[in-house]
Amino acid sequence: MKDPMRVIDRFLYRHPNFGIPGLARYLAIASGVTWVIGLINSVLYAYLPFSAEAVLHGQIWRLVSFMFIPASTSWLGFISIYFYYWIGSTLEQYWGSGKFTLYVLINMLLTIVLGFVLYALGFGVMLTPTYIYFAMFFAFAAYFPDTQVLFMMIIPVKMKYLAYLDAAFFAYAILTDPFPYNLLPVIAFLGFLLFCGGELLSRLPRRDSAQTVNFRRESARIRREQRDQLYHHKCAVCGRTDTDYPNLEFRYCSRCAGYHCFCEEHINNHVHFTE
Repeated sequence: MKDPMRVIDRFLYRHPNFGIPGLARYLAIASGVTWVIGLINSVLYAYLPFSAEAVLHGQIWRLVSFMFIPASTSWLGFISIYFYYWIGSTLEQYWGSGKFTLYVLINMLLTIVLGFVLYALGFGVMLTPTYIYFAMFFAFAAYFPDTQVLFMMIIPVKMKYLAYLDAAFFAYAILTDPFPYNLLPVIAFLGFLLFCGGELLSRLPRRDSAQTVNFRRESARIRREQRDQLYHHKCAVCGRTDTDYPNLEFRYCSRCAGYHCFCEEHINNHVHFTE
């Protein structure tokens, strides 16, 4: 079975113009407009969430407009729009607009497909992007776990601890929400695992970490992998390659166990590999 991220990387390599630059900004602007609509016109606002039945009766804009529904029409909803704009723009800068766009689209499509399946089974479910944005938050926490934010605008807390809280909320929703609503967090988490599962696995503790590494064998392994890839160097932190960024310099870290390459931004700013 092919590695999903390898398939995604190949797709993005073959379609370098894929993606919507500034997508996080556009989502924030559209969500802000929707937030205002929710304040002044509740009737119009009701035409925006996803409804499979409504889409099949011609209201096809709901396939996109549901992504703009804010978490709340109160001032907390406006704050959440800014918060997810910050998260989304950071991920977009880190991943590139193509990968970030694909992440949003895949989570959207998974949610839409679930909506139609539930409708076919006789469940009329109105869908909002709540869990899609939670999945975006999980992705941010996976790559930037030690970034601090002000929880409730008062308490400084690292992203990884908020992610643990979010994971507990997901688990609670799956266990307590009535079927089929409890499938929504499951679908969102699948999209997150598709893109970030490898990052999580790389952080799991490994046995025999003190084992001596055969650098000749490791270098041969890297060269074999490079023959199957479309690049020569790939940063072990951000994933950027010399094919996508030809002017970026890459180096190998002498303090890491193994044969690991890093870009110029991360050669002195990474957690050293111990195996």
